Amino acid sequence: MKYMLVMRATDEAYAGMADIDFNKMLETIGKYNDEMIRAGVLVAAEGLDDAAEGVVVDYSSEPPVVTDGPYGETKELFGGFYILNVASKEEAVEWAKRSPITGPGFKTEIRRVTTIDEFPQDNEWIQKERAWREATGQS
Repeated sequence: MKYMLVMRATDEAYAGMADIDFNKMLETIGKYNDEMIRAGVLVAAEGLDDAAEGVVVDYSSEPPVVTDGPYGETKELFGGFYILNVASKEEAVEWAKRSPITGPGFKTEIRRVTTIDEFPQDNEWIQKERAWREATGQS
């Protein structure tokens, strides 16, 4: 089963990271990533750019409204994610507990990644997506 670990933090938590030596942070996160690689559970891991550089597309009206970041009503922003291939939600939780980025204002949200096999296989759009996945070597 695949699980996404969504790394979240408050503005204050991110601000506190500014004092940490960047190379030390890379080493700490690198060791965590390496542990997951050696265990064979890491599928993907990416960080996200500063929210101030992002935009939000709000579909509450027609046409949709595009607003520059940062996102005013958000209490916690996503900072990055991991996708793990593990046997259970409990195993995903155990990996999340090992995260080296901890402290007040930091959280990890864990969500199962659904698979194409969970959708109606006789649907033409599912069939087209499956063909695209097979053609591009994706599972």
